[in-house]
Amino acid sequence: MHLLSARCACALLIHALFFCQVPLLSSFAVKCIQSVRGLYGETIEIPCDPFIQTENAMMIKWKYEKKDGSPQDLIVKSKDQDALMTLPDAFKKRVSMAANSSLLLSDGKLTDQGTFTCMVVTSTNIFEHQNKLEVLKSPEGLEIFDKAQELEIGKLTKLGVCTAKNANPAAEIMWLKNNQALMDDGKGIFITKDVKVDLDTLLSTTTSTLKYSAQKEDDGAVFTCRATHIVGEPVTSWITLTVTYSPETVELLVTPQDPLVEGDNMTLECVADGNPAPTSFNFHLKGETIKVENKNVFTITNVTRDASGEYKCSLIDDRGLEASKNVTVNYLDINLRPSGRIEKLAGEALEVTLQIYSSAAHSVSWKKNNRILENEPKFPKIAYSDSGVYECEVALGPLSRKASFELVVQGAPVISSLSKHSSDDGKYKVLTCEAEGFPKPAVTWNINGTLITESPFSNGKIIQKFAVVPSENLTVQCTVSNKFGSDSKSIDVLPYTHVSRDQTKLVVGVVLGLLVATVLIGLAYWLYLKKSKQGSWKTAENENGSSEEEKKLEEKVEENSQKAEV
Repeated sequence: MHLLSARCACALLIHALFFCQVPLLSSFAVKCIQSVRGLYGETIEIPCDPFIQTENAMMIKWKYEKKDGSPQDLIVKSKDQDALMTLPDAFKKRVSMAANSSLLLSDGKLTDQGTFTCMVVTSTNIFEHQNKLEVLKSPEGLEIFDKAQELEIGKLTKLGVCTAKNANPAAEIMWLKNNQALMDDGKGIFITKDVKVDLDTLLSTTTSTLKYSAQKEDDGAVFTCRATHIVGEPVTSWITLTVTYSPETVELLVTPQDPLVEGDNMTLECVADGNPAPTSFNFHLKGETIKVENKNVFTITNVTRDASGEYKCSLIDDRGLEASKNVTVNYLDINLRPSGRIEKLAGEALEVTLQIYSSAAHSVSWKKNNRILENEPKFPKIAYSDSGVYECEVALGPLSRKASFELVVQGAPVISSLSKHSSDDGKYKVLTCEAEGFPKPAVTWNINGTLITESPFSNGKIIQKFAVVPSENLTVQCTVSNKFGSDSKSIDVLPYTHVSRDQTKLVVGVVLGLLVATVLIGLAYWLYLKKSKQGSWKTAENENGSSEEEKKLEEKVEENSQKAEV
């Protein structure tokens, strides 16, 4: 017997047990009714009662109940004899008996459905086992006919007709949208079902029709028809539809969005939400209307500040659907004074003015000789260090403007410093002359010597180092000059004295001794004067004498002082 599953077999067994009627006396037959399912077009095995031992049966008979309810013998097999078949035309060449006494029915048809009885005669009893046969057939595929090409918003349209052909029992059909089941709501969804039975084959064809009122969001949705049947897996077929609708809104886009600056190319794009989308538009450009077909963009190249204003676009066939956008073309102009090369005398003032004409907020930065300045340069009193190239940059988004001037500070040179020190080895004197002026001043010395170094001339400043070996006291003069004037400074340079360290100590000791002696003589002289003044009123002779002694003492002090200096 061909069963659908073990579950079916279990169900059949329960059925048989449920409908078996056991007689009180063994002389009566036991009758059982069992449901059997077979597949259309295949061999169906109808079992005899599994609880009856047919090996020793005296006779086994299979019979069929006609439509009028009367029995029709199919096959009879007596013990030790061949089976005897008395088959009606509907079962000829399709009926046989298996070794286990089951009835084999090939090429199962729906017309085979009915009650088949197995009768077993034993030496002690007669048993009858009834089987009610149901032939199953899955649908022959699934198709959608009369497919709609497109749907219009708000309009009830037949989307398609889904058909599952030649099944038993009839297949069930369900409609889905994006895998969500659709239910007939009597408003925007109408689903009708029809089942037709073929009179020859008795197979059923199920038809389901879907009428649908689309919404805008249904564009591109997948509508699926799904057929389910007791036999086999669900079968599906689908359709993807385009939802058409007229434009409802228009939007004007401007590229680049912000900031739009002079020199840019400005692209206007008109976007409508219709499906299919409109392909032709009118662009209204400050009093001028331009018709654009088969595209939705219009480009204006190299825009200027005069392009600022309101722009519009609209549908060619519906001027009421219009969009607008205010466009601002940013601009930036600057005027720097002074400009170019500016020559000024040191000490003078210079006024710097930067005028900016722009459409929006901007930033300003300054550089001097490519180095960033923290503040705008101001020159109330120009110094040589102010010389250089000044550059300003004004930026407004991607828009940038630059201007510059070169300041050259000129003037007569001035010596700012003249100094001296001994060389590291103590063999010569190093004189350093620092001066400012422009053009570069010439440096001269009034004595013979050797030029050691001269610094690079920068910001009007020059430093020159000069070496001399003085043999006597010298007055050295540094002179700087250019076309605007000159300046000089002098410095005294003493010769070297080559003495040993012990001699130096001796000289210092002598000097200190002379200083002490001078102090003692001065003290004695002071005491003497004090004493002499006490008796000065006695005689004039004494007074004169005191004056002479005082003179001698002063000469002595002066002599000692000179020795100390030596």
